[in-house]
Amino acid sequence: MARITGVGGIFFKSPDKKALSAWYSDVLGLKMEDWGGAMLMPDPLSPPMLVFSPFAQDTTHFAPSTRDFMINFGVDDLDAYIAMLNGKGVQILKREEAAGQGRFAWIMDPDGNKIELWEPER
Repeated sequence: MARITGVGGIFFKSPDKKALSAWYSDVLGLKMEDWGGAMLMPDPLSPPMLVFSPFAQDTTHFAPSTRDFMINFGVDDLDAYIAMLNGKGVQILKREEAAGQGRFAWIMDPDGNKIELWEPER
């Protein structure tokens, strides 16, 4: 039977693709390839799943972003990652711990996309 086996990419528009790619490389540490994207390879510390979840049209969960999506990146050590971001002048919007899920923090990229950082509960 034919079925979906995973997510093959996240694609979105940017008014300045080159500058945004540089931010994701310089600030978040993603290795951007010559073709303009990053390939995130499976890692033993990757989140145990990828969540696909439509939200209600009137959700405020993505605020202060006005975009229709939010990107979630798994991290291995949320405290160390936040310290690294603080050193680069990135504002942490909020932090939260959710029993059974892990720890979260939220930031914004230069285009106004909200990014959720997730350290899964181990």
